[in-house]
Amino acid sequence: MLRRNAFRLPRHPASVGLARRRVRDQLADWGHGPGEPALEDVVLLVSELATNAVRHGPSLKFSEQGHPRPEREFEVAVTALADGSCLIEVSDEGRQEPRMRAVGDQAEAGRGLRLVEGIAAAWGVWSRGRHGKTVWALVTAGI
Repeated sequence: MLRRNAFRLPRHPASVGLARRRVRDQLADWGHGPGEPALEDVVLLVSELATNAVRHGPSLKFSEQGHPRPEREFEVAVTALADGSCLIEVSDEGRQEPRMRAVGDQAEAGRGLRLVEGIAAAWGVWSRGRHGKTVWALVTAGI
């Protein structure tokens, strides 16, 4: 059985915690309990991808007429797949793809995508053309 839930949140740092809670609650509603390693991995990846959307997402988006207006939201989607895997998607209006970068030992940020790569079975970016991008990650088994 395939189950999917998507929601939009404001581009604000407090939304990262809200995204974690909503995904955890949704997976609990689907029968996944606390302490399941795959559940914890999904919540951690949601946190990382939502943080990137808040920190690095565009400050402006453009209307159909080409007029700039503030980008105020991003979207989080979680899909429980029939094989027990879970697909996480975080979408924003930005067109620039995230990339891993080298960071020094003293750097306080810049390691999120390495974490995503280490936990996810696969991850990547889908272009949504002029509507931005979706960064996705797949967590296998247990969800």
